[in-house]
Amino acid sequence: QVQLVESGGGFVEAGGSLRLSCAASGRTFTSYAMGWFRQVPGKEREFVAGISRGGGSRNYEESVKGRFSISRDNAKNTVYLQMNSLKPEDTGVYYCAAERIYGSGLYDAWGQGTQVSVSS
Repeated sequence: QVQLVESGGGFVEAGGSLRLSCAASGRTFTSYAMGWFRQVPGKEREFVAGISRGGGSRNYEESVKGRFSISRDNAKNTVYLQMNSLKPEDTGVYYCAAERIYGSGLYDAWGQGTQVSVSS
């Protein structure tokens, strides 16, 4: 089973940018579609972006379209989330997850999360 470790979170002012990374261990990375989620205290974890195994298909939560971009480098076993024009409402803990089949909603592994804080 794949294991996931996120990095790249931090504190940024509104309008700024961050790039999150999620490094996967094991030789099964290319077997999975990948997703990014976020969670704030008191709310359910919400989907942010997803990408298919080969990277040819991507989808985004409506509020991040045009600002966030998901990508993957299968040679490096890493998936990225480039976040631009950040808003205070983007604040939360961001998690990456390995999805069995793109769009299925079935996730086999989760990272530990990385905190993103956006000030107004």
